[in-house]
Amino acid sequence: MKTERERKQIIDTINVLLNQAYDSTLDEICALLQKIEDEEDENDLKAYDEGKEDIGQNGTVPWEEVKNEIQEIKQDVA
Repeated sequence: MKTERERKQIIDTINVLLNQAYDSTLDEICALLQKIEDEEDENDLKAYDEGKEDIGQNGTVPWEEVKNEIQEIKQDVA
């Protein structure tokens, strides 16, 4: 994951390049970004469906059990 400064620098560079691009190039970039967004949405939905299916097959973990495991991890680290 990029820092806020790195992100700003990349976005600034992209903006410079976008302002210099031909309209047809902008159309292609927009289409590619939309395709990426659609694929990410599809992957998110797939992961959600797989998670629901896993819960249906294997059940869920009680919150108390999760808290106990977290406490054990904290004790092991300390």
